[in-house]
Amino acid sequence: MNAVYHFSDGVEDRDVLGNKGANLVTMAKLGLRVPPGFVVSISAYREHQQTGQLPLAQIRGALELLEQRTGKVLGQGLAVSVRSSAPVSMPGMMDTVLDVRDFDHVVSCIKTVFQSWDNPRAIEYRRLNRIPPDLGTAAVIQAMVFGDQDERSGTGVMFTRDPSTGEKGLFGEYLSQAKGEDLVSGRRTPQPLSSLAEQMPGVYAELEEVASILEKHFRDMQDVEFTVESGRLYVLQTRSGKRGGRAAVKIAVDMTKEGLISEEDALLRVSAEDVRALLHRRIDSPESYQPVARGLAAAPGAATGIVVFDPQDAVAAMRRNERVILVRPETSPDDIQGIAAAVGVLTSRGGLTSHAAIVTRAMGRPCICGAEEVRIDLQRQRFEAGGVTVARGDTITIDGSTGHIYLGALPLTEAEGTPELAELLTRADAARKLGVWANADTAEAVVLARRFGAQGIGLCRTERQFNAPDRLSAIREFLLAEDSGQRAKALEQLRRLQKEDFLAVFRELDGMPVIVRLLDLPLHEFLPPEGEITEPALRERVRELKETNPMLGHRGVRLAITYPEIYQMQIDAIAEAQAEVGANVAIMVPQVITVQELLWVRRMLRDRDLKVGVMMETVRACMRAGRLALVAGFFSFGTNDLTQAVYSFSREDAEKKFLNTYLEAGVLRDNPFQVLDVEGVGRLMETAISWARKEKPRLEIGVCGEHAGEPQSIRFFHDVGVDYVSCSPFRIPVARLAAAQAAIEARRREAERGAPTAVRPAA
Repeated sequence: MNAVYHFSDGVEDRDVLGNKGANLVTMAKLGLRVPPGFVVSISAYREHQQTGQLPLAQIRGALELLEQRTGKVLGQGLAVSVRSSAPVSMPGMMDTVLDVRDFDHVVSCIKTVFQSWDNPRAIEYRRLNRIPPDLGTAAVIQAMVFGDQDERSGTGVMFTRDPSTGEKGLFGEYLSQAKGEDLVSGRRTPQPLSSLAEQMPGVYAELEEVASILEKHFRDMQDVEFTVESGRLYVLQTRSGKRGGRAAVKIAVDMTKEGLISEEDALLRVSAEDVRALLHRRIDSPESYQPVARGLAAAPGAATGIVVFDPQDAVAAMRRNERVILVRPETSPDDIQGIAAAVGVLTSRGGLTSHAAIVTRAMGRPCICGAEEVRIDLQRQRFEAGGVTVARGDTITIDGSTGHIYLGALPLTEAEGTPELAELLTRADAARKLGVWANADTAEAVVLARRFGAQGIGLCRTERQFNAPDRLSAIREFLLAEDSGQRAKALEQLRRLQKEDFLAVFRELDGMPVIVRLLDLPLHEFLPPEGEITEPALRERVRELKETNPMLGHRGVRLAITYPEIYQMQIDAIAEAQAEVGANVAIMVPQVITVQELLWVRRMLRDRDLKVGVMMETVRACMRAGRLALVAGFFSFGTNDLTQAVYSFSREDAEKKFLNTYLEAGVLRDNPFQVLDVEGVGRLMETAISWARKEKPRLEIGVCGEHAGEPQSIRFFHDVGVDYVSCSPFRIPVARLAAAQAAIEARRREAERGAPTAVRPAA
């Protein structure tokens, strides 16, 4: 079996050669000047993992052919590099060995590269980026060229577009008389790539041509490593460039206009993280504050956090729900856990293509690199800048869009997006089938939801309105009333206050539908803690209402049975507000387990024209979905509580006590409260939807849990026939994009199978 492939063989299969190896073959076929070499394939890696053996004869033959092609002998004018080549890009995560000069050393280095697939930083990177652990890696053996040869030599990294803004044009850095490792390690601060245009204009012009050729072929922005040896340009590597969210969106939109990619490809190319990055916070009125230092703006966005100097301290702080800024002279692949745990990164060395810059851009974290005026003392856990000393535990604010570093916590505001994002989301709206609604409890939240493109309000939680001081005092009066007269007085006050709340919300709808969920909290949560009450009678009342297990206790529609006055008051307030404003209002009943509960609430309508639906969040409701569908006006899956019910987990307790251990040990792949558990909760939903639609084919079905704004979950909701998702306002742009991606992927799957795409009316 062939396990070794020369670049000149023309094999471009990433599953055989890995990403780096396949791209080297492609560049050689395109006629670019690539130092010759060969690839020891991924199949050889797997064989080595199982048996410890390498294809020594093929490797020896490949080295002999490399000597013939270069006219040099290994160890006598010829040296090679040995690099990893996984099917997906994992920058800096595995080992690289340079200046290898004899056969036995080459073999040892191939083993080292293969073994580095399982080093801690590579494992962590794969976990963070959801890369399967069984892909494996190839090893690339390539003739060395030397950027430290003379004054007409050097090394550089070139992006074909700006990875922070997406602007078209060469962007990157260059180090004269240096090796590639000098650049990526951050040990020396490089010059802008434009300096090469002054030093060697011919080489710079050749780089521009290389950029054009590669973009047209790969139809994506490229990250290119190159070396200049005595005035001669060599291209060492190309890959799709890591980019910030703003750049990802702009590049996708611009490449569509340039004819390089289709509109569907543009939508698929932008990730949820890219969109979130455009909605990152920024400093409010930064001109009002004086920075203590400035570095290179490596990854956009602003962040405030406590200073830590050790990556493990960042991990520990994250587990305590503390926001930290990781401060280092430079970062290395070993710091990956700390970078992931921090809200921002600051380094005193390194450039815009250093490890810290590339990794934080990919993660959507703000980052400042090369802040040379920040003098870090790791031993004393402090740094000095601008005449002040900042110690571990102090708070700073960094702005990765400007490179400014500030003392203290500055006020941050959310970003507004870009014209390119608006254009992309408009295309997404045309492509998607799922409706995208919002969870909003106040008039201000409704305004925000409309600004982000919501088509409706899928969850307006009335218990949030009770938290205001005047409402809280009124419901306490009701719960603690000693006779029916006092209860009636308290309820009347609540009805007036709730009507004001609903009027404010309904006026901001501007024609959008809204679903109001009736009260869904255990009553004891409205009462003061028992220890704060001095009156014995009131203390006894608090004890009566206290829940042993509030998650499964006296809440939701159960209140409609035991305290019908509360739900009746809410329905009256909703109906009166609707009559004044003319809003499109529906009522949702939480915690339903039987159709009798739904009928009980419907009788409270008193012939009012209000649609009543079920919040599907109990297992029994799902098992009785067919029967409920005959009576309900709609279903909306509350996947937060449904997940708790299916798992028998209390979310708060699970996340505090054992869920992290489950995730770290691999017992669970994802946090089921963040990413929908398709095999368990999802299968239950799919069954319920099937039974419901069998009884009522046109029943409107939504999802209003936290999963409604999560891309993987949204793909599942699209596939099982959900009509709309309803998420928090700031997650709406992500949901719009994810819904479009789900529709495109479904159409392409159907096309591959040769079957017609099912048509479902858009919500």
